Amino acid sequence: MIDLQPVKGTRDFFPDEMRLRNWLFDVWRRVSVQAGFEEYDTCVLEHEELYIRKAGDEISKQLYSFEDKGGRRLSLRPEMTPSLARLVLQYKKSLSFPIKWFSMPQCFRYERMTKGRRREHFQWNADIIGQPEMVAEAEILMLLISACESMGLTAKDIRVFINDRRILNSILSQISVPQEMHSAVLVIMDKRDKISTEALSKLLQDLGMSTIQVEQLNEYLSKSDLNELKKDLNDTHGIEELQNLMDLMVTAGYSNYLQFDISIVRGLSYYTGAVFEVNSPEKQHRAICGGGRYDSLLSACGGETVPAVGFGFGDVVVLDVLKELQRFPELPRTLDYTIIPFAAEQVGIALKIAAELRSQGSTVDCNFSMKKIKKTMQQANESGAKNTILLFPDELAEDKVVIRDMQLHEQKPIKITDLISSAE
Repeated sequence: MIDLQPVKGTRDFFPDEMRLRNWLFDVWRRVSVQAGFEEYDTCVLEHEELYIRKAGDEISKQLYSFEDKGGRRLSLRPEMTPSLARLVLQYKKSLSFPIKWFSMPQCFRYERMTKGRRREHFQWNADIIGQPEMVAEAEILMLLISACESMGLTAKDIRVFINDRRILNSILSQISVPQEMHSAVLVIMDKRDKISTEALSKLLQDLGMSTIQVEQLNEYLSKSDLNELKKDLNDTHGIEELQNLMDLMVTAGYSNYLQFDISIVRGLSYYTGAVFEVNSPEKQHRAICGGGRYDSLLSACGGETVPAVGFGFGDVVVLDVLKELQRFPELPRTLDYTIIPFAAEQVGIALKIAAELRSQGSTVDCNFSMKKIKKTMQQANESGAKNTILLFPDELAEDKVVIRDMQLHEQKPIKITDLISSAE
């Protein structure tokens, strides 16, 4: 027997679930276009080397990789940003920067499944490439907040927890952690919410940090006030940049969404500046989305250094959050008409009427079950049809049909030509 279950960690989407998915995609696409972003896409297959990084990102260990018949090492894409970097590098000379692009790819990661985590998911990505100033971060944050508001999530439901990698690098430099260790240390620090303090300390010490350095790092990470932290650091550039960004967001009217959080690191090693995650105010869930500035990714792929900011917003967690908060929209199936013939010789005229109505822009289904009228009317009601068109022999003999309003429960005969013209 063939296993009829979907592959572990993947999902099937029945029509009700597809309506919800399409609604979510429509929100993502609409707010992106409204903010001046253009849509792009890339192939789901990439060269494996695009995702292998020296800093030991978990994503490098979670690849669905294989060797094709030509001996090439390929991977299903686990995220979109490296593909975007490849695309920008490939066509850099013909692009006019800054560019604002978005995509909604399906991504695959072989990882342990927990609540809000699957081995495949859809992810809304939005990026601004070629804008070095913090206004790029402001635009990106406003975009994702706009999407959340369009889904019915307000400042009471979510926070944008924000930090800056330059602040963390400054802390590591101040406690004499070598520069070449910074990226690997930050990858470990991203596990703070997932493992115990003892386990985290052991990982840092195994990497080469001393016990004293780990203690000093934990002391810095206990600070929750930017101004307090600023007094203790020699290099305050990261703090000043983050304060500028938060000032921009205050002026734009989004101050109630942002919150400084020194624990936000983001596990991908290519981030270079501001990093952020969206979660509930009490961090009750996995992060709804996350992102930041990644100015070095394009150079790591063999190109010049190009400033870039972006985020990834997955479908799994946000749908869990919306369900928990009872914010799912009502998305019933809707049809303008269901046409019901009652005999085989009426099928042709049913198809002709359907084609005419569809050409006028109406949504039309035909019920060719040839069941009794009570059953077919029940099916029409369940389908969400606003009207049913009943093909009775007497009316058809006069080039008429009977149209029934499914909400008012009223029906009347109407000439087929009048029906078609009324739908124009």
